[in-house]
Amino acid sequence: MRSPHRAIAVVFVLHGAVAGSLATRIPWIQDRLDLSPGVLGLALLCPSAGAFVGMPTASRVAHRIGERRATRLLIAAWCAAVALPALAPAPAFLFGAMLLFGAAAGMSDVVMNAHAVSVERHLGRPIMSGLHGLWCVGSLVAGGAGILAAHAGIDARLHLGLVAAVLVAAGVPAGRGLLDVRPDPGAPAPRRFALPTRAVLAIGVVGFCAMFAEGASTDWTAVYLTEVAGAGPGLAAAGYTVFVACMAGTRLLGDRLVRRLGPVRVVRCAGVVAVLGGATVTASRAPWPAVGGFALLGVGVATVVPLVFTAAGSAGATPGEGVAGVATITYLSGLTAPAVTGWTAGALSYPAAFAMITCVVAVMTVSAGALAPRGGATARPPAEPAEHAGSALP
Repeated sequence: MRSPHRAIAVVFVLHGAVAGSLATRIPWIQDRLDLSPGVLGLALLCPSAGAFVGMPTASRVAHRIGERRATRLLIAAWCAAVALPALAPAPAFLFGAMLLFGAAAGMSDVVMNAHAVSVERHLGRPIMSGLHGLWCVGSLVAGGAGILAAHAGIDARLHLGLVAAVLVAAGVPAGRGLLDVRPDPGAPAPRRFALPTRAVLAIGVVGFCAMFAEGASTDWTAVYLTEVAGAGPGLAAAGYTVFVACMAGTRLLGDRLVRRLGPVRVVRCAGVVAVLGGATVTASRAPWPAVGGFALLGVGVATVVPLVFTAAGSAGATPGEGVAGVATITYLSGLTAPAVTGWTAGALSYPAAFAMITCVVAVMTVSAGALAPRGGATARPPAEPAEHAGSALP
């Protein structure tokens, strides 16, 4: 864990593991508290509300106590917060627990992505796509463990409490390997609420489009395969798995593509793949072509959000401030995409909804120039100290 690359990689895995763990136990929480679908829907909005409140202040926390300490504290808070929803004795307490969970999620998301930008600069090579791929791996592995726990009838309070303890403990050695990045003496503190600048806003448009397609596909893949393509329940569920697996695999390979082609060309090529995937889904009336279209969509949007965070970290006054501005935009996109897709499908049709998504990724493709590296962003950093040598992941 003395390598900053390995250390921040573990942080991303832990963050994904928390998300995957809670997602599998939502039905248990609903049954325990006897929540109606409407009340559960309100509870599931609370994390987004908490994240919106917390994210703009994250860069200020990192400025005050340093990136390494902020990342260690906030990832520990996020890991510990996974146990709170299962402990809630009533809906009102669940709302509060989910707000805290979301605030910890958003703040830790900002500081870990900002620190990843710092590690990229330290190493002089792209690593962000691979880190987000490891986030997917952490989420999938933890989600699989959660499915096994639910199938075995294990109380979610015990399951999530154990998960919280294990993940917090795993974060301790990882935190020691993070870079000790501090602001220059006399540098002004970031704004309390980091609204995006014009440059960050342009980058955010690219991220908004990618996250819109990702969020809509995540929630509507199985429904589309069932209602339009005539797939059975098993194949419909497998379509979602194919989409997520294609995203994860592409992210793990994405850094090599960025080194060879640069971020703008990668996003443009990825956008063409995503447009092809969206058009295939829209035209498909049979299961397997539709699954292939969703696979192409997963490949096409996979590397975009990581590259958006990298670009924003270089465009903001500080990495944390730029990442916070873009994270706010992408969270908004992920929150609205499923609802807008559902409204469009209800008013027109499911193919019309995915035709809209195809247009969105087309906008992402033509807006890719906003990710062009700014002056000095790709310069090779000073040679790393001996204790950080050999930081490439195994």
